[in-house]
Amino acid sequence: MTALQPEGLSIQPRRIDFALPDVLPRHWHGEDAFKTHFFNSMSILFPDGERFFIDSVRHYRPQIHDPEQLALIKGFIGQEGHHSHEHIEYNRRLSDLGYDVEKLTRPVQHRIRYANKHFSPERRLAATVAMEHFTAIMADAVLRDRGWFDGAIEPMQRIWRWHALEETEHKAVAFDVYMQVCGDRKLLRAAMRQSTFFFLKDVTRGMWHMLRRDGELSNITMWRQGMRWLWGKGGFFSSLWGAYRDFYREDFHPWQHDNQRLMRQCQQEFTVNETPASI
Repeated sequence: MTALQPEGLSIQPRRIDFALPDVLPRHWHGEDAFKTHFFNSMSILFPDGERFFIDSVRHYRPQIHDPEQLALIKGFIGQEGHHSHEHIEYNRRLSDLGYDVEKLTRPVQHRIRYANKHFSPERRLAATVAMEHFTAIMADAVLRDRGWFDGAIEPMQRIWRWHALEETEHKAVAFDVYMQVCGDRKLLRAAMRQSTFFFLKDVTRGMWHMLRRDGELSNITMWRQGMRWLWGKGGFFSSLWGAYRDFYREDFHPWQHDNQRLMRQCQQEFTVNETPASI
């Protein structure tokens, strides 16, 4: 285990009833189509992605002998499994609204099948580590500033903050396994470049599809405001640049971004009337 790991860290999946409406409001994020479909597009990627992450880490579990690290791996697998389940329910509601979720997931599933067939276990784990960093820095932004969800309906704010909290809790698990069984930083950096390309491509493709279904592609005002929200000064993505770039350092570890105090605070949101889920 690394000395950077927060003392007493325990990773437990939570069983939570988010009370998602049976019919999801088409633009649940303050009637803003751009923001709504940005998050929807990420949700569509999660079920297949989370299963890939689980398989990548589980492959190396027999090589890990430290009881504390094994407990964290068990928690990681449990949390990612529940994320997949909840986002399947979320995505089913997107299908009910007329979006072609199956079409949007097909390229992701194809890439995962290709990776499982042609990539080494080390390379698959490196891809997992890269995407876990991506989700961790986005999670930090979501937990740190509730303003990113201003105007969103309460169940959607809650599901995204829950996901962000658990991504924060387990953000170093895959990394620590990778450094123990492989440790090739060059492979990690290559995996991050490739993962970044496909993540941005998939999110853009999802947004384009859903905005076209909504008849919003020609809404110039929406695009101008949305791109400013995402890429402008202090935007959701642009504000992540420094934390993203840190990944390429030779000495990087996820807990160098020490947000455990924020994590502890946010854990309080999900302790009352919430029960740990079985793994």
